[in-house]
Amino acid sequence: MWELIVKGGPIMGLIILCSVIAFAVVLERMGHLRSAKIDTGKFMQDISNKVKGNRVMEAVDMCNSTRGPIARILKSGIMKYDKQKSEMKEAIADAGVHEVPLLEKNLGVLATIAHIAPLLGLLGTVVGMLKAFQVIEAKAMSMVPVSPGDLAGGIWEALITTVAGLAVAIPTYVAYNYLVSRVDNFVLDMEKSATELVNLLSDMRGV
Repeated sequence: MWELIVKGGPIMGLIILCSVIAFAVVLERMGHLRSAKIDTGKFMQDISNKVKGNRVMEAVDMCNSTRGPIARILKSGIMKYDKQKSEMKEAIADAGVHEVPLLEKNLGVLATIAHIAPLLGLLGTVVGMLKAFQVIEAKAMSMVPVSPGDLAGGIWEALITTVAGLAVAIPTYVAYNYLVSRVDNFVLDMEKSATELVNLLSDMRGV
């Protein structure tokens, strides 16, 4: 493996750096999303029971003791239980503005790596071919026949960097799309839960 990296030239260092960063971001995001996941249906049922029983502060305490963005968003709505429906929606929307970026954190890094890794591989290919043609030019000027071994170094660099760039880009792009779908599901759960809470509070107060 080390021999392949060396033959790939300096561009390989950048590609490997991209792979390390991508791997670290995927692990961090997976851990964050896993820790933020809750049983939304059960949580909403418990919140509804407390709100219907006029135990609003117990509902707030339950949100405080529950991890994840859904609990924090619902708490912002419950804190406005005695306000107009529009104010409850505004409080929930404001909370969502802060929570969604936390879910999407570093996903842009993955998207960038998925796009630039193949370009780095292409750059390595061009550099490798340039080296091969430089060898041909030097041999031609010296009136020395060119052998396959003379071109091997440049061709190795060209091929290895292309493969490495694609090998980093493909799984990174797959991971990016998977994490985006997870975030979209979170956002959908937050929207459904927030709508259910607002309707519940509004019906109770007849507003």
